[in-house]
Amino acid sequence: MKIYPITAVSVLALALSACSSEQAGSATDAESLLTDDWSVIQEAAQGQEVNMYMWGGNDNINTYLDKWVAPRMKEQHGIELTRVPMNDAQDIINQLLDEKTAGKSDGSMDIIWINGENFKAAKDNDLLWGDFTGQLPNFNDYIDADAPEVSQDFGEPVEGLEAPWGKAQFVFVHDESKHETPPKSMAELADWVQEHPGQFTYPAPPDFTGSAFVRQVLYETTGGHEQYQQPAAEIEDLEQRLEPMWQYLNSIEPYLWREGETYPESLAKQDQLFASGEIGMTMSYDPALAASEVLKGRFPESTRTYLLDGGTLANTHFLSIPFNASDKAGALVAINELMSPEAQTAKLSPENWGDLTALELEKLSPEQQQAMNEVNLGEATLSIEELEQNRLPELSSDYIDIIEKGWTEHVAKE
Repeated sequence: MKIYPITAVSVLALALSACSSEQAGSATDAESLLTDDWSVIQEAAQGQEVNMYMWGGNDNINTYLDKWVAPRMKEQHGIELTRVPMNDAQDIINQLLDEKTAGKSDGSMDIIWINGENFKAAKDNDLLWGDFTGQLPNFNDYIDADAPEVSQDFGEPVEGLEAPWGKAQFVFVHDESKHETPPKSMAELADWVQEHPGQFTYPAPPDFTGSAFVRQVLYETTGGHEQYQQPAAEIEDLEQRLEPMWQYLNSIEPYLWREGETYPESLAKQDQLFASGEIGMTMSYDPALAASEVLKGRFPESTRTYLLDGGTLANTHFLSIPFNASDKAGALVAINELMSPEAQTAKLSPENWGDLTALELEKLSPEQQQAMNEVNLGEATLSIEELEQNRLPELSSDYIDIIEKGWTEHVAKE
């Protein structure tokens, strides 16, 4: 899974407030969907055309939506689900900002795939419809609404504005036939890159995976994640606390691919370098990336995934409904279906996507648990149990921009 953060949307706040009075008068009977019985919502959804706007850069995810999800929506619910690919989540939020500024009440988006900074931006600018998750049977049956990874999104309270679709966790990927014992801490990684010059790199932030790697370095070089579980503005010595991270990244830079003179511009480029053998390791916020790439024949069969001994970053990604969605009933039914045990089990398979389930396993029936446990994750993928036992919470979104700008200033320019 890959969802890109956004920046600099607050500059439109004044423009949005100017049209707020127009938006206030655009409420329709659709608001009753937040309190209607589910049967009424299902009936209203029949025949609706639901546009799902999402990052479109992964073939497996696209195929899962087009070949598995969309036919099911049509056959079982009478909904025409159309996946609309976008370059990244920033484009989605920017388009919604434009529509809100223009007073467009009949929007083009019915479902959006978001998390992190883009969720906070959408929430802060009133781009989301309302508290809808309590209307979803599958949310009520299979989700722990009070769990931190569901109730908060990168530190921002969710408040029912988005429904969990899956979980992601940062992993490292290596070829065990070439490097049997990979580094499992940042200290070991520093030694490894010196012993294997040119064999390691990471995507340049603000690439989402590259930014996550830098945050992983932050946790290990500055004393753990606990100190950052408060707003960045409340830490008076934040710049000093970040200094060991910059020192570490600069210390390994001369031993990186191309001696650190340049960095891959994206995870896709990084993966190409690994696939060709030019570097010995890659990384992902998708724990099943390696298994999927092995199935495609892009990565060698000896590819394996591993975690750091101190754990790795993890987050939840969500689905939401824009404020001006044209087919809100259809969006509710579609999101509910995407959260069903059947859809989540299919999504878990690396042949489809390999995305970790958003559902609480103990809430599933024995038959549903068995079906999920029988999914072949492939040798390259770690078990769900190992991943869950080594999850670290993400930073709140206000840190992301600080770190990404800091990387440009303290690492890229030096």
